[in-house]
Amino acid sequence: MSWNANVLTLYPEMFPGPLAHSLAGRALDDGIWSLDTVQIRDFATDKHRSVDDTPAGGGAGMVMRADVLAAAIDHVLERQPQAPVIAMTPRGLPLTQLLVRALAAGPGVSILCGRFEGIDERLFEARTIIPVSIGDYVLSGGETGALVLLDACIRLLPGVMGAATSGVEESFEAGLLEYPHYTRPTEWEGRTIPEVLRSGDHAKIAAWRKARAEEDTRSRRPDLIERHRDV
Repeated sequence: MSWNANVLTLYPEMFPGPLAHSLAGRALDDGIWSLDTVQIRDFATDKHRSVDDTPAGGGAGMVMRADVLAAAIDHVLERQPQAPVIAMTPRGLPLTQLLVRALAAGPGVSILCGRFEGIDERLFEARTIIPVSIGDYVLSGGETGALVLLDACIRLLPGVMGAATSGVEESFEAGLLEYPHYTRPTEWEGRTIPEVLRSGDHAKIAAWRKARAEEDTRSRRPDLIERHRDV
């Protein structure tokens, strides 16, 4: 049974988008994963197919309605009750490699793409939904975030990457950024590949890579190095 993604969105034409290409596209063609889009407006009950309304208490913008979104979520839960429901929102938990691995190991995921000023908070109180953010910035909608989440999960599915170990020594897998990479030519613009990587001594290479991973993480992401020390 393939890993299935349900995407609840006002813009289903955005999918699969870039996921139709490269590794994810080939995996989709091979049936390793499948994709179903759900048009949220199909669950609106008024003649205008309204999915939003003005914010309680006043303010700019519009807020996505809990009743319409709940109906859409209930629809996908009937089809795939085991798949967790994720809501892409800047108010969510940070998307991490740990969460990505957990989602990739399951039956799939249902992703709600937020829009406008946000989602009526009562939806999160009434349904089991994991709010997730891909970074400390605001996008026009959750669709771009959904593509990021899906790509991160799909590449980890069995049979997607060429080698089973391809995803093991990567940034964030061990709590650190990945060590730097080099390839031919040995010399380029007066710069050479570090001698240790040309030594053939696997123990020295492993030690160098670990040291560089820690050094680069310390200089670029000190928040990660602090967490790594606590592990």
